[in-house]
Amino acid sequence: MYSYNYLCFYTLVKKEVRRFLKVGIQTVIGPAISSLLFLAVFSLALGRSVDTINGIDLPSFIAPGLIMMTMLQNSFANSASSIGQSKFQGNIIDVLMAPLNNVELALGYIIGSVCRGIVCGFATSLGVIIFVPLEIYSISSLIFYTLTGCIMMGSLGTIVGIWADKWDQQQGITNFIVLPLTFLSGTFYSISRLPDFWQNVSSLNPFFYNIDGFRYAFTGVSDSSLLQGMIFLIIINMILVLFCYLMFRKGYKIKF
Repeated sequence: MYSYNYLCFYTLVKKEVRRFLKVGIQTVIGPAISSLLFLAVFSLALGRSVDTINGIDLPSFIAPGLIMMTMLQNSFANSASSIGQSKFQGNIIDVLMAPLNNVELALGYIIGSVCRGIVCGFATSLGVIIFVPLEIYSISSLIFYTLTGCIMMGSLGTIVGIWADKWDQQQGITNFIVLPLTFLSGTFYSISRLPDFWQNVSSLNPFFYNIDGFRYAFTGVSDSSLLQGMIFLIIINMILVLFCYLMFRKGYKIKF
């Protein structure tokens, strides 16, 4: 039977939040500027040939996807880099020796990642609305897809951080899995324009459901069944969070 140490749990979450805020120019402002550059490039490059996508102005279609993409990538980066850095420097023992059970360890890193994702998304939104007028169509969808996206990537980042033995392995996951899945998730296009085969492939990409649902929160238009996407994301999140817990419980690559 578990006993919960709320003060230690709060301290772990606080450590994770302060960690990325301390270098906010790099972890918050940098991603926001990158997203604005993507918005500018695609709007200028496609603006004359593509006016609307699914009846939505091109910038208004791209902007929500960029905000969600920023949240996904930074939620992953937070837990992956935090755990990886602690492992490589040998100071993860300080966290493991604290009176925290495995549930608290997993949730502490995941919640820290969620906080970074939300902060980065908010910063990006502030920059985007200067150029693209966004209105919230569904606040419940906004909250749901924000949380499921950040939890999903925070959990995945925790798993990768524990699994990776060196920075090259972490970067390999980022470059060959995370980035391709985010760029191939309908951020800059509608999957309704793809051939049937690639539409079916996209339906297996959880990033697509996050971005599609998040876009729906602003536009009221989606490329897929929202109910199907919600169920898919809930199942994925439950599996990933369970994996995080099991890895801490077993001490996989962190307890010797």
